[in-house]
Amino acid sequence: MDPHISSYVQAATAGFGAAAPNGKCRLNKEEDAAAFVDKDVDAARYSLANTAEADVAPPNVGAEEDGGVNYMARAQWLRAAVLGANDGLVSVASLMIGIGAVNTSAKAMLVAGLAGLVAAACSMAIGEFVSVYAQYDIEITQIERDGDDADAGAREKLPSPTLAAIASALALGIGGLLPLLAGGFIKSWGARVGAVCAATSLGLVGFGAAGAHLGGANIVRSCTRVVLGGWLAMLVTYGVLRLFGTLFHMDVSSSG
Repeated sequence: MDPHISSYVQAATAGFGAAAPNGKCRLNKEEDAAAFVDKDVDAARYSLANTAEADVAPPNVGAEEDGGVNYMARAQWLRAAVLGANDGLVSVASLMIGIGAVNTSAKAMLVAGLAGLVAAACSMAIGEFVSVYAQYDIEITQIERDGDDADAGAREKLPSPTLAAIASALALGIGGLLPLLAGGFIKSWGARVGAVCAATSLGLVGFGAAGAHLGGANIVRSCTRVVLGGWLAMLVTYGVLRLFGTLFHMDVSSSG
């Protein structure tokens, strides 16, 4: 027998005996005494079970009611927003720098960046909508199969394809505007490329820090990962276009 239950039974039995005059039991039958002890044992087990459940309960249960943050509820729109902002920032900046590798014209870089911004925003919105809608259909089918169709809470927790598409498109547009406005109107080629790289780096740091803060992640590690990835994308784009232009003596502004 569990030592806690044993001590509980012994205490109950002692108290029961002490309640009788001259140490004699008030109950006249052994069956009644056994029933009394069984009830005490059941009560002790119930108390210990409740104590064990309280000990093993996760510390974050009910955190949302206590004013905590439910990071899982943020996951869907946060992923779409951060991915869209970083994608727009890196895509437009890399496209402008790549064009700048084979053409020093400010208009060429501006037009390339603007075209990339519009195309990327549309592509991101459509892709996010299709992807999240596929996930939505799968989860709806699972809810109906499990017989939880009447549970309104289960449907409310499902991701919204429309919100995900809008969030990703807006975030991509905001991210893509940074390098476009920073370097699209500067005449000097060197200053233009430098402005694009600087604005992109600052934007990557800001988006990385914002995503880490909202998601409860490490800010330094998140910013470092995002910045290094953006620099690598711009470096590869510039290197490939520069090599291509050198090998084929190509200038995008030339005819034929």
